[in-house]
Amino acid sequence: MPNASSTHHKSVIQSEGHRSLTAMAAVEGPASRLHRHTALLAAALALCVFAQGCKKAAEETPKPEVYVSAAHPTQADISEEITADATLAPLAQAAISPKVTAPVKRFYVQRGSKVKAGQLLATLENSDLSAAALDNKGSYTAAQAGYETATRATVPEDATKAKLDLDQAKATLDLNQSIVASRAKLFEQGAIPGRDLDTARATLVQAQAAYEIAKQHLQSLQNVSQKAALATAQGQLESAKGKYLGAQAQLSYTEIRSPLSGVVTDRPLFAGETAAAGTPVITVMDASALLAKLHVSQMQAQQLTVGASAEIAVPGVDEPVPAKVSLISPALDPGSTTVEVWLRVENAGGKLKAGTPVHATITGRPVAHALTLPAEAIQTGQDGAKTVLVIAADGTAHKKPVTLGIETPESVQILTGVTAQDYVVTTGAYGLDDNTRVKVGTAPAEADDKKAAGDEK
Repeated sequence: MPNASSTHHKSVIQSEGHRSLTAMAAVEGPASRLHRHTALLAAALALCVFAQGCKKAAEETPKPEVYVSAAHPTQADISEEITADATLAPLAQAAISPKVTAPVKRFYVQRGSKVKAGQLLATLENSDLSAAALDNKGSYTAAQAGYETATRATVPEDATKAKLDLDQAKATLDLNQSIVASRAKLFEQGAIPGRDLDTARATLVQAQAAYEIAKQHLQSLQNVSQKAALATAQGQLESAKGKYLGAQAQLSYTEIRSPLSGVVTDRPLFAGETAAAGTPVITVMDASALLAKLHVSQMQAQQLTVGASAEIAVPGVDEPVPAKVSLISPALDPGSTTVEVWLRVENAGGKLKAGTPVHATITGRPVAHALTLPAEAIQTGQDGAKTVLVIAADGTAHKKPVTLGIETPESVQILTGVTAQDYVVTTGAYGLDDNTRVKVGTAPAEADDKKAAGDEK
C-alpha cells in the first residue's frame, strides 16, 4: 500500500505533465501537439515507475547493526569490597613534656633523628635539685644507721638486761624464801628470837616485790617497748628514704628520655630556653607501621574480621599498598553511628608519611563459584532497577531485569535474571533500545583505525 509521500509525489508529477501539455497545445499545430503529448506522457510514466522503484528499494534496506562486545556469565569466586577514605596515623606518638620548669641545658638529638626507647634526648639545668638530692641522701644514710643500731643493739640489749634483772630477782626471791623457812624451824625450836624471823620475812616481801617488778618490766619490754622502738626506727628510716627518693625523682625529671623507638618529628626549643612544665619539648613518632583509621557501616563491619586483607591507594604511589585489619571497634561511634576500623600498614622503609589521605579497600565476605558478569554490563534505570541486554538467536538485544549480589568495580554477582547460557552485552549497551539489532565485534572503521595504528607502530 503506497504511503502518503509517494502519493503526493505522483500527483505532483501528473500535475506538472498536465500543465506542460496545455501550454504546448496553445502554441503548436495539431501534428506537433500530438507528438509532444505522446512524449510527455512517456516521460510521466517513466517518472512514476522510478518513484515506485525508489520506494521499494527504501523498504528493502535492512536496519543498521550496532557493534558491541558480549560474553556469557561465568562461575568465579568473588569477595565483597568495602571502601572508605582515611588518613594515615602513626602507630605510636609521644609529645614529651618535663615535669619541672627549668632552662634547657643540652639537646642530644635533632628533628629527624632516629631514637630508641629509653634514650636520653635532653637535659635541663638541675644544680639545685642535685644538691637537694644529695642532702636527702645523707639523711637517708643516717636513718639507715639508726635503724641498724636500734634493731641490732639497743632493743636486744634492753631485752637482755630486763631478762637478767628478772633472773636475779627470782634468785633473790628463792634465797629469801629458804631463809624464812629455815628461821621458822629454828624459831619453833627456840634457837633464835622472833625478831630474826620477822626480819627474814620482811626481806622476803621485798624480794617478792622486786621479782614482780622485773617480771612486769620484761613483759612490757617484749610486748610494747621493743615493738615501739622498732616501729620508731622503721618510720624514721622510711621517712628519710621517701624524701631521698622524692629528691631523686625531681632530679630525674630534668633528663628527657624517649618512651618509645621512633623518629624525632618536633623540637621547638633551643638550648638555653626555658622549658615549662607540661609543655612538649620533643615529639617522637613511631612510623615503622602506620594506621589507616576509617569508619564503615555496622552491616559492613559485621562482615569483617581482624586480620582480613586490605589495600590502600596512596597519592603518588602507583601500586596499591597491602594492609591488614588490626582493630574493629566493639562499639558504635555515638556521633555517626558507624564502626571505626583500623588498618595496619607496614612502613619499614619510611616511604609512607603520617597524615597522608588515602583510599582504603577491605576484602569482605567471600562467595565461591558465584555467577558473575563484568560490572560494565549492568545498566541502571531511572527507578534504580538493574538490567542487562541479552542477545537473542536472531541478533537482537533484549533487556532483562537482574538481581545483584556482591558488587566490585570490576565484576558483579548475578543472583537472578540470567543464566550461564545467556549471551550478555558487556560493552556498548549504553543507550540501546530494546530489540536493537547488534553484532558482536568491532566496527569496520574502528578496526581499520586500529590496524593503521598497529602498522604505524
